[in-house]
Amino acid sequence: MEHIVFLTGRLAEASLRRVLGGMDALPFSWEVREIGLQVAALMTAEMIQRRVPAPLGADRMIVPGRCRGDMAALTRHYGIPVERGPEELKDLPRHFNRAAKPIDLTEYEVAIFAEIVDAPQLSVAQIVARAGVLAADGADVIDLGCLPETPFDHLAESVQALKAAGFTVSVDSINADELLRGGRAGADYLLSLNLDTLWVADEVAATPVLIPRVPADEASLFEAVEAMQRRGRPFLADSILDPIPFGLTASIVRYHRLRERFPDAPIMMGVGNLTELTEADTSGINALLFGIAAELNVAAVLTTQVSAHARRAVREADWARRIMHAAARHQTLPKGMSGALMTVHAKHPFPDTPQEIEQVAAQVKDPNFRVQVSASGLHVYNRDGLRLGQGAFELWPQLKLEGDASHAFYMGVELAHAEIAWQLGKRYVQDQPLDWGCAVATDAGDLNAWCAPGSTMTTAKTGRARAAAAASPTDPNNE
Repeated sequence: MEHIVFLTGRLAEASLRRVLGGMDALPFSWEVREIGLQVAALMTAEMIQRRVPAPLGADRMIVPGRCRGDMAALTRHYGIPVERGPEELKDLPRHFNRAAKPIDLTEYEVAIFAEIVDAPQLSVAQIVARAGVLAADGADVIDLGCLPETPFDHLAESVQALKAAGFTVSVDSINADELLRGGRAGADYLLSLNLDTLWVADEVAATPVLIPRVPADEASLFEAVEAMQRRGRPFLADSILDPIPFGLTASIVRYHRLRERFPDAPIMMGVGNLTELTEADTSGINALLFGIAAELNVAAVLTTQVSAHARRAVREADWARRIMHAAARHQTLPKGMSGALMTVHAKHPFPDTPQEIEQVAAQVKDPNFRVQVSASGLHVYNRDGLRLGQGAFELWPQLKLEGDASHAFYMGVELAHAEIAWQLGKRYVQDQPLDWGCAVATDAGDLNAWCAPGSTMTTAKTGRARAAAAASPTDPNNE
């Protein structure tokens, strides 16, 4: 049986032992080593190499998840694998119960068409710049949306500029002349042709997206599909997704009938009528719609990000297509793969109980504040005691930091983060930004690099020590 050595600090030792002891039917034996450090999150590879002798009989060593330094160097030094555990010790059970090989989320099948809805009102340079942003968020095709009764004199020039920049391009218009100009300029796709305008497809090489004359006229869409199949031409078929409460359910049924009628036909689904016209978080709407798309084997989705609340629609669509593709491919629920679409809440927001926090707080002998969040509220503690509240303003008078501006600023920021996390049900970790999933782009921290001085570091001698302590990671429950 594999024997694993877990390294930790004094404050987290009892909790780590309790978590390991509570895990049933472990496929390994274990031991915990406290390395003479109060806070586990401050552990570094250099410190480990200096303080920890080679563990006899160990097959693997696991260090705290926020331990900085080169794990490969430690592996070479000890002659056994040394790896980081999860950032929170309460996540150890999930860490060891996860699949041996994480599900690959780099694969997907649905192409994302991202529409620039106001293209006629933008210059060519602005269109190319907007395309770059959309592509960076995951768009595969840049869709130029034409506006009714609005001249688009630079349509051909825009298509050519986008093509020259390496983009795949579609032109979206109800005007046959604009579709022809776009196709002749080199557009890859034309949105959208119905049975009456199908002749446009014979004039240009672009792949047409077929729609019914009106959404409920399924017969005209089926006839257009059959016509393109007879010609041996590529196409996409779109049954039109209607908004709530103007026929959403019926339109989903139409997509299902389209798939039943043409099992192998490539289908497009436009989701903007839901994401743009429903005032709800778009991450959840995209998750659901891309789940339906995965079940129907949809080939492409057309999306927009016009409304302020839908400004991350393309990025969310990119994550949704990957997660739902993986779920469909592996025939598993779309759970435990990624938290990218959980932008508001966390799956396990409060890993510690108030009683566990109290036990840790009782061990603290220094003046530096620790902040943790449980289902009961915000816990702030140091050697002077434990304070519990449900908001930053409630706790602030108890901290008595009126004469220490840098520390007061730091604690204000941390308490605000903690209050938001408690209110929404998000995971809070002191000195770490809140995780907003794909809604907020964040750079992954490089744990192989050393941490820069904290933002509350001051140059005045009187404030330096306390500010440095405040800006250091002090979460006692990091493994």
